[in-house]
Amino acid sequence: MDTLFLSAATVHLHRHDLPAGLDLGPVVAVDTETMGLNPHRDRLCLVQLSAGDGTAHLVQFVPAALGGRGYDAPNLKRLLADPARLKLFHFARFDLAVLRHFLGVDAAPCWCTKIAAKLTRTFTDRHGLKDLCRDLLGIELSKQQQSSDWGAVELSPDQLAYAASDVLHLHALKTRLEGLLAREGRLDLAEACFRFLPARAALDLLGYEEPDLFAH
Repeated sequence: MDTLFLSAATVHLHRHDLPAGLDLGPVVAVDTETMGLNPHRDRLCLVQLSAGDGTAHLVQFVPAALGGRGYDAPNLKRLLADPARLKLFHFARFDLAVLRHFLGVDAAPCWCTKIAAKLTRTFTDRHGLKDLCRDLLGIELSKQQQSSDWGAVELSPDQLAYAASDVLHLHALKTRLEGLLAREGRLDLAEACFRFLPARAALDLLGYEEPDLFAH
């Protein structure tokens, strides 16, 4: 395990799986980094997790051809599939599809800050994580490493810092967005959307992203 200490966070890099016995609490923030946006073509490289305590745990997957062990990650899979643990995402639709395709798990129940933002922040079309962190938390995120090579065997400190930032603030965003959903009377609607997300991700994997199954 490699550990990186940032100004306000600690980042642990684990190769292949989470350590046994790691407790990330009842609500765990989750994100993924891939080689691209097509799960059938672009492999999963990294899964980031945080309990919302200023610490991020990053699980790196290395292909067997490069000396790794593929996606044999029983501890991570057990956590993601735990029905008693809420998984917190930003744009859960993509991450759920990736996790299902590569790890064979449905990471439910889940909660999505992007959907919550779209249901409440109808005065803007800016619902990215960077926008939400700035507008709701007063935190500026750097997206400089967003398009970097996540398939590298050795990830740079800047890549690790970027990956960690995608999960470190999701708990605080959930708190703010839950308040907005309650204020606007849309909390029940949001929960219904979250329950549907695993099915939406499964439809995407079957090729129903375009054309949309729900289109006319």
